[in-house]
Amino acid sequence: MLPPVAAEVQESLPIEVAELAKSGALMVDVREQLEWDAGHIAGAVHLPMSELPNRWNELPDADCTVFICRVGVRSLAAAEALSAEGRSGCINLVGGLQGWVQASLPFDGTVV
Repeated sequence: MLPPVAAEVQESLPIEVAELAKSGALMVDVREQLEWDAGHIAGAVHLPMSELPNRWNELPDADCTVFICRVGVRSLAAAEALSAEGRSGCINLVGGLQGWVQASLPFDGTVV
């Protein structure tokens, strides 16, 4: 794992996130609807970044929440924002879905 970018936010590589997902981590995809429709990780929850400020409290409680986007920028912002709101265990997927696909991890669809 890479060093944390904020007090409660860490960044994890795709292979590490895949293991977290197998362990029951909450996977939150913050891409917008068209991106989600093109493809996503099975079992992920969709909460678009544009809706996050008004809907973040809809996320179920979890010990570990991994935030996902295309390249890792929006997901890092989401992880930092929710960590600042008091959510613990926030993790950003380093390299986003592009890194996930490059690591040959399961993904149905296309990353757009």
